Amino acid sequence: MSFTPRPATAATLAVREARDFLLAHGSDYAEAVGGFRWPQLDEFNFATEWFDVVAGEHPDRHAVTIVSSDMVASSWTYAQLSQRSDQVARWLRSLGLGQGDRVIVMLNNSIELWELLFALLKIRAVAIPTSTLLSAADLTYRVDHGRAKAVVAPTSLQARVESLPKSILRIGVGEQTPAGWFSFAESEKAPTAYTPSAPTKASELSLLYFTSGTTSRPKLVRHTHVSYPVGHLSTMWWLGVRPGDVHLNISSPGWGKHAWSNFFSPFLAQATVFVFNYERFDAGALMRVMDAYDVTSFCAPPTVWRMLIQADLTQLKKPPREVVGAGEPLNPEVISKVRAAWGSTIRDGFGQTEMTCSIGNSPGQVVKDGSMGRPMPGYPIVLLDPVSGEPSPTEGEICLDLSKHILGLMDGYDSDQAMTDEACRGGYYHTGDIASCDDEGYLTYVGRADDVFKASDYKISPFELESILLEHPYVTEVAIVPSPDPVRLAVPKAFVTLARDIAANPQDAAKEIFEHARERLSAYQRVRIIEFVNELPKTISGKIRRVELREREATRLADPKADTEGQFLEKDFR
Repeated sequence: MSFTPRPATAATLAVREARDFLLAHGSDYAEAVGGFRWPQLDEFNFATEWFDVVAGEHPDRHAVTIVSSDMVASSWTYAQLSQRSDQVARWLRSLGLGQGDRVIVMLNNSIELWELLFALLKIRAVAIPTSTLLSAADLTYRVDHGRAKAVVAPTSLQARVESLPKSILRIGVGEQTPAGWFSFAESEKAPTAYTPSAPTKASELSLLYFTSGTTSRPKLVRHTHVSYPVGHLSTMWWLGVRPGDVHLNISSPGWGKHAWSNFFSPFLAQATVFVFNYERFDAGALMRVMDAYDVTSFCAPPTVWRMLIQADLTQLKKPPREVVGAGEPLNPEVISKVRAAWGSTIRDGFGQTEMTCSIGNSPGQVVKDGSMGRPMPGYPIVLLDPVSGEPSPTEGEICLDLSKHILGLMDGYDSDQAMTDEACRGGYYHTGDIASCDDEGYLTYVGRADDVFKASDYKISPFELESILLEHPYVTEVAIVPSPDPVRLAVPKAFVTLARDIAANPQDAAKEIFEHARERLSAYQRVRIIEFVNELPKTISGKIRRVELREREATRLADPKADTEGQFLEKDFR
């Protein structure tokens, strides 16, 4: 397969100038934030005007390396992925797909995912990344709500896809392609040369992402050809990923974080995306793989970090230069254990499906345990008092000042102008997340506005209490919700999953956890109820659905005959 690199365009050079500025100030927070400016782009295509150009400059550099569960590694260079995505683009066009067509991308971490995403960018179609864990009903909802024309899925998921309308184009990845489906493998017979039919406008729709739906039905977020592709310059800077790095991010396809760290940010940095496709999490195996393939930067969600610290972290002989966490705030206990073993401090970051990384602990800066850092370059963060709506210097809802140019923010919610207007009311984009701010500008996550509650007229941050409980060795996961109380309005209740090797009986475990909490929490914060559960309700992306636990607790209290097995009251241990 012949490879003809594409030349840089004016847009390529503008993005590169902004990228190189951030790389040059990788550990200088003041200079990076003070001097960074988003590039002004009228036209841009990340696939043809960035990735393909980089492929011409570094054709033999690995773009993607995937290690299977049986430890077999496969790699694809920038040149190979550039060529192959051209071929897939030609094939998709032959199927009748083109500009503006919406395509559900329901794939695992196989190379076909990257080939397809680049090809969709090239033909200016719209990708709707979707988890392979979705039920048939969830998939139908996304196809209908996203107005998809086609679905690309593993052939092993035939049963779920077959419930869709017959008008939906079906493309299968895998063996034994079902009748009526097109086999993705057929794309290998397509011509290899692809020429774009027209320039890509920066404002064109490129990606649609469903949010994780922690408090309601998933929203459909619109991203353009620049909001994620170029907006992730802020994420690249937060990750600390550099040219030639090997970047491992543990994230499932179908969610915004996968695009953050398995696609746009590493490729903006001209690094290698590294994937370990384990079947079941094994901390030891993960560390052996990281050592074997010289992983230089590592990003994982809090759930993975919590499982990692249960193992002997000294097994990792060559810790990554950069270690970061995202998805939900990290607890200080996790950070301290990793620091003690690896000599590195996990740097937390904050963002949403609606935006790129907007707040974070950047490389080379002082990390304050518990803080998620400071505003990223290009992000005008303002804390607004939830009641008055006025700026607050100490605590409030995390908002973005829309009077400033923010390239990494979404284009809005698809087919829902009312929801977009509500999120962008008063000249600010409202995240719905509450944070406090210290004198040096460091922000500390308090909680979702919907999750923060009052007990005895004191405001309670679930995250703060959860962090304390997670320090106890018996506690693997915990979620704090309000339990209605006739005297205090509400009291903190902890839903706890116990570590698997705990020998104590539930009553003894509850007693120890209550004692641990009493020693470390103020009287008004004290956890009054503990309920042990086998697992916490979560979204498919792994975020805890506290709203479901609140509803469960309200239902329990409304039923005098409700089962209270596994529940313990603090007052019974005094």
